[in-house]
Amino acid sequence: MNRWIPFAAAGAIVLLDRVTKVAVERSISVWETIPVIPNVVNLVYTRNRGAAFGILANAPEWIRTVVLIGFSVAILIFIVRMLWRGDPGRWPLALVLGGALGNLYDRIVAGSVTDFVQVFIGSYEWPSFNVADSAISVGAVWLALGLFGKKERVPQAR
Repeated sequence: MNRWIPFAAAGAIVLLDRVTKVAVERSISVWETIPVIPNVVNLVYTRNRGAAFGILANAPEWIRTVVLIGFSVAILIFIVRMLWRGDPGRWPLALVLGGALGNLYDRIVAGSVTDFVQVFIGSYEWPSFNVADSAISVGAVWLALGLFGKKERVPQAR
């Protein structure tokens, strides 16, 4: 496979992430809620200053910046290296790369990440998320399934 194709896929994820975030930012007010499927899915414009699930949201600014941006850059370098070498798992890595770049852009430019999808399962509310978060989650699960799904057969001693 051409080694640029996963990078193009990551770029498409970044583009889709930016387009959806800009559309939400221009169309609805912060915390405004628009039911898509009542009691199941809403559009809600939120700003997350922390990591996943709001982790570090209340930490001092310099800690958030160093940890979140520094950690993201380190992970991105690792993923780019793996993609460039042509390691297995290129598609899930491309998803993680695109999602991480999308959220990193928000953190650098705005200091927070725009989230806008809110999902409910019964009385449980999943934390709001965006296209980048979805790509990271799908890529991570795909990678995990690939790691745990492959079992090497070890020859039995006789």
